[in-house]
Amino acid sequence: MTDPKSLLQQLKIDRTAPSRRVRRWPWLVAAIAVVAIVWAIGSGRPIEVEVASARAAAESGPISVLDASGYVTARRLATVSSKITGKVREVHIEEGQRVEAGQVLAYLDDVDAQAQLALSQAQADAARAQLGEVEANLALAERTLARQRSLVAQRLVAQSALDQAQAEHDALVARRTSVRRQIDSAERGLEVARIGVENTVIRAPFAGIVIAKAAQPGEMISPISAGGGFTRTGIGTIVDMDSLEVEVDVNEAYIGRVQPGQPVESVLNAYPEWRIPGRVIAIIPAADRSKATVRVRIGLDSDDRRIVPDMGVRVSFLDEPDPNAAALAGAWVPSRAIVGNGPDTSVFVIEEGRVRRVAIDPGPERDSDRLARSGLSGGETVVLSPPDGLEDGDPVRSQAPRSP
Repeated sequence: MTDPKSLLQQLKIDRTAPSRRVRRWPWLVAAIAVVAIVWAIGSGRPIEVEVASARAAAESGPISVLDASGYVTARRLATVSSKITGKVREVHIEEGQRVEAGQVLAYLDDVDAQAQLALSQAQADAARAQLGEVEANLALAERTLARQRSLVAQRLVAQSALDQAQAEHDALVARRTSVRRQIDSAERGLEVARIGVENTVIRAPFAGIVIAKAAQPGEMISPISAGGGFTRTGIGTIVDMDSLEVEVDVNEAYIGRVQPGQPVESVLNAYPEWRIPGRVIAIIPAADRSKATVRVRIGLDSDDRRIVPDMGVRVSFLDEPDPNAAALAGAWVPSRAIVGNGPDTSVFVIEEGRVRRVAIDPGPERDSDRLARSGLSGGETVVLSPPDGLEDGDPVRSQAPRSP
């Protein structure tokens, strides 16, 4: 039979065993942070918060039927090169510079072209001088021929003398025709030489902004790729900012929701609060079998210089609302303003420098916004990403939302 004392001895806690150290400092830091926030709120000092305005749902315009992502592209973008191979002498562009159509961008070394122009000019001058000599001789031959005809008529000279004069006259006429053709050829050669000189001047093909400078004085440039050598293939790249548009790939299963001329709303990734209206320009009649998408071109109703090529953009294809349909109730607010979920979903509204927590009934999302079907009517100033510990009646100081 087991001794009761021994059983009690087994249940006794051995306090001599080493205890495990509990790391309490993370909890201590969190507690200090909470105390600091509570102290800041309780001290009456305004808390800086980001704010945005709620938009009445009834005034929010068309409803999105399809969302897609794409990029800003330029219909007119060119890497400007020369028509000939040559060494760069001067470059007159820098990145970000605006240029006009026909403006000089760079000069190539024109020593050879100028020499060819001088040679062609000399050849043209020589041909004109020959024409003057031939015309003088032809005038003398015409007078000689007239005199011989008179003498033959008076039977003072033989017929052979008249034939000789006639032959000399005809030869000079033929010579004049030949020299005139030589002059025409020389002038054409002179024009080609002038074009050769002009080809050493590189001009802008259209007005735009320089987005890349590709060559420096002393480098070789050629319109043909040098196969990985040191020869450049362009002076710089110019983009026509007035030709910017958006290209998106739409899943072919939903392309039926898109129509030419359909209104759209574009939001640049760089400016998520900025909504840019536009229209569908065209649906490219070809599908990408590898991605099962169809490309759609979209025109932007804005020429703001913040829009630049290759920017990421989110596009909402809109459906014009039915005028006979009931208007949406509530207001659209940024999703960042909503806190909680279920019956506790709410937003903080700023009134006279203090916040008031307003319960809302959350509805569908559209881009970065969400519909509050109740609690808001539009025009209210709401707090974005409310800080922890913010309560009703706390004083706040508003600031514009930051771009991500």
